[in-house]
Amino acid sequence: MEIDLNADLGEGGGSDEALLDLVSSANIACGWHAGGANAMRDCVRLALAKGVAIGAHPSFHDPENFGRRKMDLPADDIYAGILYQLGALSAIAQAQGGRVAHVKPHGALYNQAASDPDIAEAIISAVHDFDPSLAVFGLANSRFIDTAREAGLIAIEEGFADRGYRDDGTLVPRSERGALIEGEEEMLEHVLSMVREKRVRSVDGRWVPLNVRTLCLHGDGAHALEFARRLRATLEANGIGVHAVSEVRS
Repeated sequence: MEIDLNADLGEGGGSDEALLDLVSSANIACGWHAGGANAMRDCVRLALAKGVAIGAHPSFHDPENFGRRKMDLPADDIYAGILYQLGALSAIAQAQGGRVAHVKPHGALYNQAASDPDIAEAIISAVHDFDPSLAVFGLANSRFIDTAREAGLIAIEEGFADRGYRDDGTLVPRSERGALIEGEEEMLEHVLSMVREKRVRSVDGRWVPLNVRTLCLHGDGAHALEFARRLRATLEANGIGVHAVSEVRS
């Protein structure tokens, strides 16, 4: 049994280098919600040195709200913004002898794409036109995943180690109770259910089927790095290998 572990990097969390020792895929902020040219270059350099797959983490142009504010934009604007951010990270990766392997939208863009077909289509069209060999990460069971597959892209269903789920498989909004799972033991149980049993228990106690292929570790919590180390050790203790998505996808 294998799983990909990914983390969002270049966002100023301060633990990027340490997290790269624990994950197999890195989602690098492309400057629109966090990061910038130097942060992208540093993350790419470290990821290449540690053998971690490089991914783009594009967002709405919303640094004031860390890309977490819902936005209503024309599809053409979203399309162009994705191309702009992919191009920036790809150029930096290429200059260092690497390449972008996947794309994972950030924040509100990610959440809106999970249910809004127009936003999903705009993102997928941009990725396809930029490089149809790229994989895309999206919320498991979401419209975004369906749209990617319909376009012929490799779609990787994602789960979240520290986030609560609703009965329909969507994430509990951060503004609501149950959005974040705080206890380490609860998070570990949550993750093992997703990986081994392909299901997650919702905040209302129902089991929701999820075919998770990659797990997100957020690096900005107070004890994020400690939890990441414990999670990696727990997976290995349970016979679950950690490999980049290019190695585990079928």
